[in-house]
Amino acid sequence: MTQPDPPAAVPALFAPQDGSYFRACNLCEAICGLILTVQGGQVTDVRGDPDDPLSHGHLCPKGAMLPDLHRDPDRLKRPLRRDGDTWTELDWETALDEVAERLKAVQAQHGPDAVGMYQGNPSVHNSGTLLSAGGFLAALGSKNRYSATSVDQLPHHRAALEMLGHPLLLPIPDVDRTDFLLMMGANPAASNGSILTAPGLKERLKAIRGRGGRVVLLDPRRTESAAYAEHAFIRPGSDAALLLALLHVIFEENLETPGRLLDFMDGLDALRAAALPYSPEAVADFTGLSADFIRRLARDFAAAPSAAAYGRIGLSTQAFGGLCQWLLNALNIVTGNFDRPGGAMLPLPAFDQLARATRGQRPLGRWTSRVRGLPEFDGELPSAALAEEIDTPGTGQIRALVTVAGNPVLSTPDGRRLDRALTGLEFMVAIDPYLNETTRHADLILPPATGLETEHYDVVFHHFAVRNTARLNPAIFDIGPDQRYDWQIFGGLRERLTGARGKDPSARLALGLKTGPYKLELDELKAAPHGLDFGPLQPCLPQRLLSADGRIQLAPLSFLADLLRLDAAISVPPAAFVLIGRRQLRGNNSWMHNTPRLMRGPDRCTLMLHPADAQKLGVASGEQVTLSSRVGSVTVPAEVTDALMPGVVSLPHGFGHGRAGTRLGVAEQHPGASYNDLADPLLLDELTGNAALSGIPVELTRAVQPVKLEALGAD
Repeated sequence: MTQPDPPAAVPALFAPQDGSYFRACNLCEAICGLILTVQGGQVTDVRGDPDDPLSHGHLCPKGAMLPDLHRDPDRLKRPLRRDGDTWTELDWETALDEVAERLKAVQAQHGPDAVGMYQGNPSVHNSGTLLSAGGFLAALGSKNRYSATSVDQLPHHRAALEMLGHPLLLPIPDVDRTDFLLMMGANPAASNGSILTAPGLKERLKAIRGRGGRVVLLDPRRTESAAYAEHAFIRPGSDAALLLALLHVIFEENLETPGRLLDFMDGLDALRAAALPYSPEAVADFTGLSADFIRRLARDFAAAPSAAAYGRIGLSTQAFGGLCQWLLNALNIVTGNFDRPGGAMLPLPAFDQLARATRGQRPLGRWTSRVRGLPEFDGELPSAALAEEIDTPGTGQIRALVTVAGNPVLSTPDGRRLDRALTGLEFMVAIDPYLNETTRHADLILPPATGLETEHYDVVFHHFAVRNTARLNPAIFDIGPDQRYDWQIFGGLRERLTGARGKDPSARLALGLKTGPYKLELDELKAAPHGLDFGPLQPCLPQRLLSADGRIQLAPLSFLADLLRLDAAISVPPAAFVLIGRRQLRGNNSWMHNTPRLMRGPDRCTLMLHPADAQKLGVASGEQVTLSSRVGSVTVPAEVTDALMPGVVSLPHGFGHGRAGTRLGVAEQHPGASYNDLADPLLLDELTGNAALSGIPVELTRAVQPVKLEALGAD
């Protein structure tokens, strides 16, 4: 429960009636149900909804801040046009006309691919954007499409496509029924779960152990989640080798039990042969784990009544992210812990995005980026290529950019290069409610209504949920006459480009629910303010497979070929220092730093380093340390702790505020340093094109410390 700070008065015309309102939080993947109390036209109290069938009353600090975000004085509500360093408000018709005309002009002169598009993470947290942006982006007809996917979870999608037939067939650990959860590179105590929509995960982890099960966490840092697990350190970037060693032991000791999966599975012998060279002894030094530990872990996982292996951001955003996600799935399959209660399972959401999917489609490698020849996946190019596609002259160069709910200057590799590149564009438009580090370069900003002003349905995250539920989230506040919804903005632009506006998201949602697996009417959902419960996950294979032959591909050729790259890495001595990121409960990438109550307390943008490393550098906690990579350097305060391995340092993601031209009053007071000013766009998971943001080689030096005035005898 939380009580927001005293609010300013709201005009009666736009104020909701006093009472209790029910909706889910859309700030992270947990989609927790909330009860919001309104008095005098303002939200005065926020609590978790105990009757929500998925979240059962769970509430985290971010969800409690929804009212603060709603009344953020820095949130934009009318279109802005930039003239040098000056911004002028426009009416909506003029703004939409100008955007459409300028995009048309760029494409008429340079071709359709001269307009690039970038979609940020919040795009999938707003059903208005998710269900309407596609028509506008398709109307542009450009192949230069980018998103946060390729700096995050792209390896999950590639493994799902190659093994099961569709990028959205992502196996989810059935944490509520499992006896053994193996987590790698995941910190659900801070993230609330990612590619795992399971609100209140700390309680769910406690429950596993409470019923006699085990939770094992492997991570280079002893994260917040280690309090709910048996933790062991593992060297960054070595996870694929460990997973191969686990499979080696399982095959060597005849522990494989795929059961009924054998009837619709190919590649078991190829996987066995691939794992053969990776004995625990062969990978022990590379992983930092003893051979005995690896053997015990393999045996215990295989012997558990049910088990699930799950890996997240630390596995996805490394040089071998694709191999990791393939091998996690393979481990679950080989031990018979796939498509069964307590193992890794596939949700069946009420709005099923796979309902119209075509079996055997391969949205992969149909075109490549201009500069480096990086392959497309599911209609997008790797975001690590965005800056070079803008600032490298030649035919096909990006001359105009559309950003949607994104801040790639802080979220993509070598953000400083992108920052510079944006200044050379002929035109840029941002569909975003904030003037941030990226949108400050735009010629026009079109700010959509957000949060408590919008009706919302979690189209994506029910595909990742540990239970099949559905919930419609009605708007609490009306928008003013000078505001527009995201779908109105996209529809207006699409109409100006093609003459066709497209359906509004409510109509799309109603159709998707009605034709979905539960034949649900939208009015039924509206009549269930706490949501509807369709029960626990159920076995659904082979029926739900979308591979061309309807079978699981356990050893795709592209993954087998990538093992050569892993072999080469095993033989290379590790760098003296490697950088990993970290998540924080009171933040979410770069877009939760402008809320005063979430930013209270000590500086959170610190560099964690081991005491032995601090001693070598002559650095104490609070003193400044400079990190340098191939592409840049930053200086931040040190935080000396034994919570990570020697040789590993950790910096949080999403900071780097305080740049000229933004309007982020709170964030500017907590600028920190941007992780992505160190991230190298040349470091990729070459198999998938995902940015390798974890395990970046860096050099550390003790920075020149600020001189305190009292030390100089100042008054």
